[in-house]
Amino acid sequence: MYMTGKQMGLMSKIMQAFAESHNEQEIREIVGDLVMQLLQAQFYASFVWQPENDAFAEPVQINMDPGNITHYLNYFQFNDPITPLMKRYEVAVRATDVLKHEELRKTEFFNDFLFKDGLYWGVNLYAWHQGRNLGDMRIWRDHKGENFSEDDLRMLDMIQPAFMSALARARNPTGVSKATPSLIIKLSPREQQAAQLVAQGLSDKEIARRLNISATTVRTHLEHAFRKTGASNRAGLAHKILN
Repeated sequence: MYMTGKQMGLMSKIMQAFAESHNEQEIREIVGDLVMQLLQAQFYASFVWQPENDAFAEPVQINMDPGNITHYLNYFQFNDPITPLMKRYEVAVRATDVLKHEELRKTEFFNDFLFKDGLYWGVNLYAWHQGRNLGDMRIWRDHKGENFSEDDLRMLDMIQPAFMSALARARNPTGVSKATPSLIIKLSPREQQAAQLVAQGLSDKEIARRLNISATTVRTHLEHAFRKTGASNRAGLAHKILN
């Protein structure tokens, strides 16, 4: 995946924002603006799933009509053909990955909610922790843009562990690890350290500097952690570590 200098700079700002002390809403709001810039998108919304009410709540929006967001909370989230499918994913997922765009354009949800604000191409990212959705990112482009690319998805997947970790830390300010004893037993001390740093959003090079080991050794530790935990990627490993 190729990243421009501007994208690398924005990615650095995003990771810095995750590392700073913010409450949950501030995290979703501050990072939302940066992610829009990173993906050259025009619209952003973020919600938190409330299982006790079987509904999304706590909205954050950028460049969207607050009245339209209220309409979503009161009506359209219960008549939404894509989000229930998208929120099953632990990686970035496009609207077109769950429903063909020509089919989406035929729906009331698209014509009376999405397109009312100009939303046309969408991608979502969810932060799951201990089986609970801590928040999401819903990034949209207008009809003048193109659908999100595989590289766009990879960039979102890169920030997903840090997004999840930041929201979890905001809910658990003591910073006490939530890793289960059975998982800790599976991993060696170095594998535990590397996996915990992945959950904080650090790259292999950053982990190597933190642990004073080579990047090759980091990758070896992470490969062992993937195999032992059954995780298929960094986001999945972070989810297991924080569960």
